[in-house]
Amino acid sequence: MTHSPLFARRRFMAATLAAGWLPLTAPAWGETPAATRTANAWPRHLAVPGGVARLPLGAAPQRPAARVHWPALGDVPVLVVGDAADWTALVGIPLAAPPGEAAITVQSEGAAPRPLAFDIAPKRYAEQHLKVAPRTVQLAPEDLARHERERAHQRGVMATFSAPPMGTLRMRPPATGRRSSAFGLRRVFNGQPRQPHSGLDIAAPLGRAVTAPLAARVVDTGDYFFNGQTVWLDHGGGLLSMLCHLSRIDVRVGDALAAGARVGAVGATGRATGPHLHWSVCLNRAMVDPVLFVD
Repeated sequence: MTHSPLFARRRFMAATLAAGWLPLTAPAWGETPAATRTANAWPRHLAVPGGVARLPLGAAPQRPAARVHWPALGDVPVLVVGDAADWTALVGIPLAAPPGEAAITVQSEGAAPRPLAFDIAPKRYAEQHLKVAPRTVQLAPEDLARHERERAHQRGVMATFSAPPMGTLRMRPPATGRRSSAFGLRRVFNGQPRQPHSGLDIAAPLGRAVTAPLAARVVDTGDYFFNGQTVWLDHGGGLLSMLCHLSRIDVRVGDALAAGARVGAVGATGRATGPHLHWSVCLNRAMVDPVLFVD
């Protein structure tokens, strides 16, 4: 009597497991092959303004420290992921970064700091023209003062740098709906150019659930002039999400959330032309394309 190769393989696996030769559980995070880990768990490499550069750091017993200097942001820490066999720096590149050579500084235990150069390729983003309430383009003095206070506060939120996250960094979209406005669009409001779009817009009906794209801790909530009702989530290691224009907020600062936990509901608060969710991803204080963490 002959057996198929599948039958033989299953019989071999059963015998080896019974003998204790193979583990009964899946490999732990640190034991996952590096090629599989980077392909499935980390953001896609795209070294352009508004993108993410994945820079291999090699093996080291302890997690190296890395920093990057951007003219508009200063000297900031960089997220380092992996394990003792293979560490990788994940560098968020600001939209304002010029194409050309850039570098991070890497510090391994017991070694002198060393520069690690990488190239930023050019990227041209599309342009979008929008009509909004005139008061949100030509700000009254009191609105401008409010915006300046809020911008300073949110710069402090963006500087959050907690323990690096464990496991996957692949995110799930925080709301179901059509992607209505892409990251990096050059925005023109009422005929006047403004800052590029720093997130991804998801068109969805008023009240649709907004959820955490990745496990996180709530580090800020508020009702802001441009962003409306907003929640900031800290995913660890300088990786954050900002969820804007909410109609309601269902979390408080300090809450620990699992991926997929409810944060609030889609709305049209702040500067919005209709109900939608604006989702920004911030990595080492730079706004980067959320699609790199999803697709």
